[in-house]
Formats: sequence, C-alpha cells, structure tokens
Amino acid sequence: MRLQNFTSRIVAVLATVVCGALMVSCGAAESAPPTTGSTVRTINPYGGDPATEGTPKRGGTLLLGMDREIVSFDPTVQNANQAASAIYDYLLKLGPEGTIEPYLAKSMESPDNGLTWKMTLTPGVTFSDGTPFDANAVIINTQRHIDKVSSPGHQLTERIKSMRAVDATTVEFDLTEPTGDFASGFAQPFGTGSLAFVVSPAALEKYGDQIGNNPVGAGPFTFVSWVRDSRLVMARNPNYWQQGLPYLDGMEFRPLPDTESRWASIVNGDVDLIFGGYITELSRGMADPNLTTYYGSANGAEWVYFNFARAPFDDRRMREAIVRAINVNALSVSQYDNQLQPAKSVFGESSEYHTQAASDAWPAFDLEKAKALVEEYRASGGNPNFTFKTSNAPNRVAFGEFIQAQMAAIGITVDLKFYDLAQFSSAVVQSNDFQLTSWVGGPWESPYPSTMRLFSSDGPGNYGRYSNPEMDKLLNQALSTSDKAERTRLYQQIELLANQDLIVGWYSRGYLSTIAKPDVKGVVRYVSRDMFYATTWLDR
Repeated sequence: MRLQNFTSRIVAVLATVVCGALMVSCGAAESAPPTTGSTVRTINPYGGDPATEGTPKRGGTLLLGMDREIVSFDPTVQNANQAASAIYDYLLKLGPEGTIEPYLAKSMESPDNGLTWKMTLTPGVTFSDGTPFDANAVIINTQRHIDKVSSPGHQLTERIKSMRAVDATTVEFDLTEPTGDFASGFAQPFGTGSLAFVVSPAALEKYGDQIGNNPVGAGPFTFVSWVRDSRLVMARNPNYWQQGLPYLDGMEFRPLPDTESRWASIVNGDVDLIFGGYITELSRGMADPNLTTYYGSANGAEWVYFNFARAPFDDRRMREAIVRAINVNALSVSQYDNQLQPAKSVFGESSEYHTQAASDAWPAFDLEKAKALVEEYRASGGNPNFTFKTSNAPNRVAFGEFIQAQMAAIGITVDLKFYDLAQFSSAVVQSNDFQLTSWVGGPWESPYPSTMRLFSSDGPGNYGRYSNPEMDKLLNQALSTSDKAERTRLYQQIELLANQDLIVGWYSRGYLSTIAKPDVKGVVRYVSRDMFYATTWLDR
C-alpha cells in the first residue's frame, strides 16, 4: 500500500419560525426534498485554482473570523481549532476521495497488508524553536494520545503495539492486528481527533500542561500572542520547511461566534475570510458576487443527538417518533431559505458507501404514526416530554423553537435551554448532559475515523452513548481490511444498521464553508473547512 504521488495543489436567510398551527397543516403528506430557488451546491470544495489566480504576492496579514473561540492548541484536547494547522502542519494529507498523500511525511507504507507501517519524514525539517522534527518527535506525540484516554486521537492509537525510530526520519509502527486505514489517522483535521499534528518535544518539556496556550510546531506560522475572546496573532515562520512559503507575513484569528456578526464582518471588510457553520452564511456567500465561496457537500450531516442513557430516548419508539415528526420541508422554508439539502444517512447520496436500502430504512415524515408511537410510549408508563439543548446562535435558537412546535403537534412538551457555543460543546454535548441536542458533523472526506467516532461504543464522538456489538464488529472489520471493495461493502452495512437503530436524527446535510474576499488567493482546504495556510496570499 503506497501513497499516491503528491500533487502541488488540491484542486438561508434566517426566517421567522413557522407557528405550531402551520406545522400541523404542513404534516398532511410526506415531505419531498425542497428544490424551489435552491442555489446551494458544491463549489471550490478543495480551494481555488492556482492556474487562474495569477502569480502569488508576498506580504500582508490575513484577518480570519472563526465561529468560536479556541479551547486549546494541545492536539490531545477535544475542540474545534481552525488555527492549529497554521502552527503545526499535517503529517499526511487527505486527497479529494479520501486517499492519502504525503506532506510532512514523504511516505507511509505497509509491506504486509496493514500489520506494520513505515513512515518516512521529510529530512531537514525543524520546529520553529529550532529543534529537529524527527522520528522521536512523532513517537513522543503519538504516545501522548496513547497515554491520554480522553484525547480525541486516542481511538486512532488503540491498535498500536509498539513504535520505534529506525533512524532520524523513519518511524516503524507495529500493530496488534492488520489495519488497512491506519495511515488515515495521520491526515485528519484537528477537531475530529488526529495524529497529524506534532508538537515540539522541547516545548512539551518546557510548558507541560500549558502547551495548549503556548503552541510550537513546524507549520508555516508561529505563535505570537493570544487574547482570548479577542484575537490570536501569528507571524510568518522564517524557517518553514517548504521553500519560499508562506506568502503572508502573518495572520490574525478573531472569534466571532454570532452568525450575524460574523457575516457582517466579512461584508463590511472587518475580516478577509470567515468560517461558515450553517447554511445562513453559505447561501448568502453564494449569492454575493463580491465574495468567493468554498464548499463541498460530502459525507456527514446536521443531526440531533438522542441520549441512549436517558429516558425517553433509550426507547426506540421515541427516537422514531421524533424523526417522523420533523417536517423537513417546513424547516427548509422557515429557516433554510428553502435551500435545505435533506439527509437520511451519514453518507451523501453520491457516496459509494450509500445504498438505497439505507434510505428506505429511514422513517418517513408521518405525524399520525409519530403520535401513535408517543401514545404507545405514554401508555407503557413513559413520559415523552423532554428538554432540548442547543447553542444561543440565532439560527440554533430558531431551530430549537421549531423543534418545540413540531413536538407540540404530536403531544410532546419541550423545554428549551440555550448556551454559548463553547459551553454548549463542552458542558452539554461532550459531557452527555442532554436528552436531545443538535449537532453539525460534516462535511468530511473519508468514512474513517468519523463513523468510528460516532457509532462505536467507545467512540469519542458518540455523545449519545449508543452501543451495539454488531456495529462495533462492522466498524472494526472496515478499519482492518485492505481491500477497497470489501471496505465499501462494510461501510454500506454500517450505514444501514445506523439507520435501523436510529442512532441520531439526520435532517440536513452539513454546510461548513469558507467565505473570503476575492483578493484572498491560494486557498487550500478540506471540505471540513480546515485549511493549509502556507499557500494563501493576498492580491493587494
């Protein structure tokens, strides 16, 4: 299994929530996918086209608006960090079809169908503190994920039996069992759980538990200062390993968690680029000729998490009732500017891992059936009323009110609670402190490790605490095989079982986007919107 040759570049307006009465009237028939006026589509999914952007210019500071404040730069701490790849760089890179390409590591290959792996690093690379980026550094950082069970990357290390530095630029991994997708763990975005980001061992020694506030890596930029809830400043790394890069002198990241304020900042020119989290920014960006939008509709979705450890959603009848009660057409009209792209599965309909059988297994919108399920649950002694928790972003508040109205139509009383995004992510979702909650999980490139994180019994993204031995078996088989056809077949079974068990409540594809001023060039990104910043430049 040898890596593919590395190419130089990878190439709704918020409306008022419909009243409860309208929700009932909209429920007379099964909803069909909304199409009228829809402009949302895949566009520039992996970045711009260097052939049409001109000769890169040097200098300038890029101003970026994030959708939340960063929790930490420590790769073993769970959080979404859109700036981490500027400090650390990736060991490997995911290609458009989830293939693995070289980056800081020149190659990663297995001679025995995934039982052992050899990673070869680019020679002569140093961290920004001047210390060598070598095999020992990779081992030390991987060991941190092994030792820290709470690390989002821990699950990626569970099959590592031993590691050794063959020489300064070669790491050998000996696994407990064949793992055909092992290399993918070294190419994943920061927020999904990744082994790709290597911290300077000297900095780890110096800062200890404070490394998350004092990051030192081998990326295109170096850490300068950080005032939480205000700005994060980075400067060009003069000793960056890719000769002639980066083009920018520096970057400044600003947390802009309010959707409307974030949009106003890009329109008004307060920032040069924003990371969009919802269809609100995406649909507006696509309609604005003065902006460049980057978006790829792939796997993943927006969904609601059911808490399998708490009533009422430990009962499948109630999970099915919620799915059948959500009128996707009404949701699209009221909150997605009639542009919602419905989701019935973890995989997009164009994915090789998707089957019609999975779509057929997904419960259709049916208010009468939903009411019957609720009454059956109530008759058995259950209380169907629940609390719905989500963030206090305006579109999430509107979504919560929509859920409240939809549930009222089937006889369920819903209490709403809203939190700022950082508190919501950590204290609510990741702490399993909910009955029903909302989440955005995608787009993303490859089925592993995302499905493993979401569906496996010990998955770090399995916030609903779902557990099924059959699912765990399928996930492990898909991870183990080196046969592409067999892997595809297994993920199709995983998709079907996920829908049969109603692990989460899919309702829409994900809309993670990057929206920039037209003079921002050289954008290279994942569909998850994580970026490679070395090639970015300003045409000014």
